[in-house]
Amino acid sequence: MSVVIDIAGLPPERIVFSPSPLAELGAALHALAEPGHHPALHSWATATNASLKCELADRLCEADFLWSSTRADILLPANPKPTLREELDDLDRMDDERFVDAALEISCTRRSYAQGARSPLVDRDERQAALDRATVRGPRQADFARRLLDDTATVRAWIRRLLEDCETAFFGDLWERTRHQLAADARHKTELLQHRGLAATLDAVSPAITLDEEGPAPRIVVDKLSEGRTWAADPALYEGPGVTFLPTLIGQPHLLALYAPGWRPVVTYPVATPELPQPIALDLMQCRLEALAHPQRMRLCLSLSRAAYTTSELAATHGLSAPEVSRHLKAMKKAGLLTTRRRGRYVQYRLDLSAVARMGSDFIGAVLR
Repeated sequence: MSVVIDIAGLPPERIVFSPSPLAELGAALHALAEPGHHPALHSWATATNASLKCELADRLCEADFLWSSTRADILLPANPKPTLREELDDLDRMDDERFVDAALEISCTRRSYAQGARSPLVDRDERQAALDRATVRGPRQADFARRLLDDTATVRAWIRRLLEDCETAFFGDLWERTRHQLAADARHKTELLQHRGLAATLDAVSPAITLDEEGPAPRIVVDKLSEGRTWAADPALYEGPGVTFLPTLIGQPHLLALYAPGWRPVVTYPVATPELPQPIALDLMQCRLEALAHPQRMRLCLSLSRAAYTTSELAATHGLSAPEVSRHLKAMKKAGLLTTRRRGRYVQYRLDLSAVARMGSDFIGAVLR
């Protein structure tokens, strides 16, 4: 599974790397709402939540589906600006139908992601579907969604004030501490794109993002547990054709890809840091889970976790034929779960305990990506 961004016909200068204060504020609000996703930010999230005034905390709870389970498209600007105020001004210029449709993107099961469904402001069925999704999140969220549909202008102004109050309460200081590093990363990726090309640049952005040039048209492929496709060179896209990459520090480990119909694709990627583990390919994660799911391989792990064994030793220990053991070892080696060493004409195998120990965090990272 993956999100595919078709870039056929897209000029290189339409691929943009830039920090966004609005996107980083959305990431910060998500970290406050879901601190379990961000263990490295536990201290910051705890201290920030504790320092919030009750009135602001209540308002954040009321609108938390804008950033909690997923990130509303309005929080991922395709044309980033230097300040939050400028990006909010751009939001103010967005028409009501587009704003409401994007704000109520509570889960990626929304039909308009795949089919370009009509806005809930003009379509009764879409309105009811949006209210149903909000109701699942809670009564306050359902009431908020209903007010947004009934009095869009008032609630849009309410959302802007909420985000501005967040900047005053905590995000202004956070942005001041992080914006220089985000800007430096964006400049580095831009220079890399100009001098080494898109493939090398995407490799530097994340191992989970690749350039596929083997098909009929070049594509950016984002390795995620979701599926989607969009054409970045479509002249009818809102904000114009292109692909926008937004670096994030607060958003780690999430790798977000906006691919809604009619929107310029936006990818938010974690800035690489020495302590940040590299994301594992989803195919490899699945391969490892399948390799260990076999009961006989689990029994082989009992031996391989304690010492290095040859194929014949494992066959004798577990009452199996050598070809059968070889097949199991091949599957485990393909999954990256074994280390090997040669002793004369013999090859010894051992379970890679570090790879197995990382499987829990790798799985969580793949799901949260």
